Amino acid sequence: MNNLSDKAREHVNALRRNLKIEGPMSVLHISNEWSSVTTSNNDEELAFLKMEIGAERSARELLRYTPPRRQEFEMAIEPIEDEIIRIHRSLPKSSTLVTDSEEIREIALMAGHQHKGMIVLQIDEMERVFSRLAAVIQGKPARAEGIPESNSFAIRLLILREFMHHLNFSKIIIVDSGTTLNQAS
Repeated sequence: MNNLSDKAREHVNALRRNLKIEGPMSVLHISNEWSSVTTSNNDEELAFLKMEIGAERSARELLRYTPPRRQEFEMAIEPIEDEIIRIHRSLPKSSTLVTDSEEIREIALMAGHQHKGMIVLQIDEMERVFSRLAAVIQGKPARAEGIPESNSFAIRLLILREFMHHLNFSKIIIVDSGTTLNQAS
């Protein structure tokens, strides 16, 4: 269990209060260079789990072509799975998955959700976006699928997918990052 800054602790607790979550909560953040999960059983008990995978870092380290080729993308899955599986025992069981990531909000928009407010992205909706990425990897133009032709986007979606699958999350709640702390005041 790593120490959290007061600001990070306040942020996670504000999410819990604003969403009225009782029970375990896990806040996912996929940055460019690393990913993290802050888990919370209540306002006092928090843990910060860092993963050595990030959207740009992993794209840079694992992919050579844009869009990625099928074989290299399949090879990229294993190190991402390994990092996610490494932390799985540290996550509370039956946790609610939450994020305020604008990049994950973009994935939800590609799945057909509206831009404003809270979004609940179901795993099957995320899978449909992932299927569109798979079509691009197999040669279909990204523009035709309505997704970015960016390796960092591909890796971010892959991290989200593997995280939800391997840690048994059926949905992720996406909140507006600009209002999280303001609503708690």
